[in-house]
Amino acid sequence: MSIVIKNGKLYTMAGPVIENGSILIEGGKIVAVGSDITIPECAETIDAAGRIVMPGMIDAHCHLGMEEDAIRSEGSDGNEATSPNTAQVRAIDGINPMDLTFKEAREAGVTLAATGPGSANVLGGTFVAMKTYGIRVDDMVVKNPLAMKCAFGENPKRVYGGQHKLPATRMGTAAVMRDALCKAREYMEAKETDKKPSFDLQKEALIPVLRREIPLKAHAHRADDIFTAIRIAKEFNVKLTLDHCTDGHLIAEQLAAENLPAIVGPSFGHRSKYELKNKSFVTPGILSKAGVKVAICTDSPVLPLQSLALMAGMAHAAGMGEMEALKAITINAAEIIEVADRVGSLEAGKDADIVIYDGHPFDTDGKAWKVLIDGKLIYCAE
Repeated sequence: MSIVIKNGKLYTMAGPVIENGSILIEGGKIVAVGSDITIPECAETIDAAGRIVMPGMIDAHCHLGMEEDAIRSEGSDGNEATSPNTAQVRAIDGINPMDLTFKEAREAGVTLAATGPGSANVLGGTFVAMKTYGIRVDDMVVKNPLAMKCAFGENPKRVYGGQHKLPATRMGTAAVMRDALCKAREYMEAKETDKKPSFDLQKEALIPVLRREIPLKAHAHRADDIFTAIRIAKEFNVKLTLDHCTDGHLIAEQLAAENLPAIVGPSFGHRSKYELKNKSFVTPGILSKAGVKVAICTDSPVLPLQSLALMAGMAHAAGMGEMEALKAITINAAEIIEVADRVGSLEAGKDADIVIYDGHPFDTDGKAWKVLIDGKLIYCAE
């Protein structure tokens, strides 16, 4: 069945805003977008009545389904904090898609999330990109593995230094990272010869990183930690995203010169540790103006996933352009986590993940009116 959304103010994220536009959907995909498209007579119609219509929002860094709602250790599956290197673990095996936070996210217009391990370990395991609607996680996946989580700064020091284990310092964290990548590279090279080493799941997990198939997803707040992440990525010629990037506005020119993307957040709330002392909503705007591709994240459950649009609005209020702030939770996020062939903009051929808004997404009284995922109406406020 064909579905058409008509009379909408289309924020496509792929070009200018289209006033009084329409979107044609067939088979869960967007077929046509514009102000003058051909609509089949039998199409089911959704009249947006002048409301904003935009791509489903994307959180490029969170822990959705891994730190479950309203329970403690029973649903805490974000950190396998038993070794500083747990590259072999996979987020997909720890996600509960029936957790209430999925419903809250999609009903707020967040239709896709990059979710994965936390920052206790130097190498924490693989992230996955998934839709926020479904019962079985396997059916919700857009990309897996998405990235290899790694962490710099205070967290690995605190977890393992408190146990009198390596790493207890920033030097130790960098050493653990280099050691793991060196051993994985030796293992990979041996596999390509007749040596045929014994199977090692931990080293296997790092081969896609070394082959530049997936990036290191680097938890780094402070400027020196950001530069350490970049230093190691260069040493091993691997791809890198800078996640949190709290001090990013202090080193914006240097980051722009490195041509690396930043996933900024969570920018709201208490500065709960020393490396957050420069936390500010100005960071996304300053980085964006310097030429860095920026996404904004909630780091859920640090902030509720449904607050994603509000966080972009706060960045806009602090100086980020309106369209850049919207792109930071749609197309930029999709491009940074490398799923833009599927989501992030309203364009023909992409998944029909669409939000129709009552009001503006940045306004506190703005609310999702209707939400579609894969062309299916999964939420209606009426």
